[in-house]
Amino acid sequence: MTAFLLCLIGCGKQTPEQVKTIESDLKTYYELSDGSWECDGHIYKYRLEISGRMPNAAVDSTFVYLSNQETISFEQAYLAAGISSDLNDYFSVEDAVLVDMKTN
Repeated sequence: MTAFLLCLIGCGKQTPEQVKTIESDLKTYYELSDGSWECDGHIYKYRLEISGRMPNAAVDSTFVYLSNQETISFEQAYLAAGISSDLNDYFSVEDAVLVDMKTN
């Protein structure tokens, strides 16, 4: 019984600690001690900065996403940032969240 109880106490999954807070114009998010990212209670594997030029734009734009997808195309990034009227172009909160936008 004692060994079982010790395993329950010592074998639990540890939650990574927040090591850095980033406050952007859109969202506040956190870098975690295991290299993942947190925003609004969701954990993401990647922080992606996706840059390019939208059609008919005068300057480049950069979209910062926290994501569980390793890559996001520039077209996906800007459509999901609020450009598209098609709900299929947006990410579920489990897949990705836009945390910042910049123009260059």
